[in-house]
Amino acid sequence: MARGRVQMKRIENPVHRQVTFCKRRAGLLKKAKELSVLCDAEIGVLIFSAHGKLYELATKGTMHELINKYSGGTQHEEALVEPMDAKKEIDMLKQEIEILHKGLRYMFGGSEIMTLDELLVLEKHLEIWIYHIRSAKMDIMLQEIQMLRNKVEENMNNTDFTTITTNNMPHPLTVANNIF
Repeated sequence: MARGRVQMKRIENPVHRQVTFCKRRAGLLKKAKELSVLCDAEIGVLIFSAHGKLYELATKGTMHELINKYSGGTQHEEALVEPMDAKKEIDMLKQEIEILHKGLRYMFGGSEIMTLDELLVLEKHLEIWIYHIRSAKMDIMLQEIQMLRNKVEENMNNTDFTTITTNNMPHPLTVANNIF
């Protein structure tokens, strides 16, 4: 199925608008995370839904830390931060993996005690996973709807709706009211 060019105007149907918002939000967050990994960039994304709900992504640390880092002073001085050496990056990734493992143990009823920062990082990862799951679910549902529409259309094309004449009844699809 070929994709057409999308007209940039407000989607009037609220269900279609919400589906599009969820899909495009998930896509935007995915692209931001990919850009961060590929180019070692610090990225912060804030998205506010039509209902005022905040969705955020900070690829390194928290959004508050990222804003504080780049809000004061000249940005050129702070932008020239030395790249992380391999050992620091490995340590940071090990720490993130440990937090995720700890979160899994916490969610499955383990006796783990997590700090507020660890819970916030876990929440951020869970939200990203939920976006991906919802997006995949919506894709499957839309494919099934399209498949059902195609079946209905095929059945409509194959069905012969000719008029059937009956024994002098005025309306062939109604039953005489002799029962009541």
